[in-house]
Amino acid sequence: METPYQNHIDKKEFDHVYEPAEDSFLLIDAIEKDLQYLKAKNPTFCLEVGSGSGLVITAVGMAFPGTFCMSTDVNYKACVMSRSTANHNKVILDSVNMNLVDSFTDHMFDVILFNPPYVVTESDECGGKDITASWAGGVKGREVTDKLLDMIPKKLARNGTFYLLLIEENIPDEVAAIMAALGFTSEIIIRRKVRNEQQLVMKFCR
Repeated sequence: METPYQNHIDKKEFDHVYEPAEDSFLLIDAIEKDLQYLKAKNPTFCLEVGSGSGLVITAVGMAFPGTFCMSTDVNYKACVMSRSTANHNKVILDSVNMNLVDSFTDHMFDVILFNPPYVVTESDECGGKDITASWAGGVKGREVTDKLLDMIPKKLARNGTFYLLLIEENIPDEVAAIMAALGFTSEIIIRRKVRNEQQLVMKFCR
């Protein structure tokens, strides 16, 4: 998979939008590792929740040029940047300023991607609509993630795939158990230690 062009972004804009970092590239690496599986699935609609700069969903759009890509972000400036990144890389993207996936049609997406706010924080640090929304995860770093998990069975196509980035502090085994109770199998696609974090990407299918 190609890394999208990003030189169009003024560095000052990253004061307001999450700048791509190791976790962003780990999610791209996970998709690349699973590329043959996804090509066999031939996805029609792909969604990244919380797209930030748009790096990940743009990389997906470049890898699957026939796929219709969408993204959401609670941070309006992130939506604008995601569209800009997609446009500069000739990817058609609809970016919607909203929380998680509330307003989408049921069973719409063949692929859903989420690099959530996973840092363990106090609960009252969650719920922002600025750059804090990209990292403040509340209890276990999972308060936002757990809300999305409940929505996945309705928003994911019946044969769709959900990719989720986590750190060990998020207790991935608990996430796997939650998704198992919702009817999903899980596996860890890739794992990497980054400074003091053990990052991983999990894949979920019905």
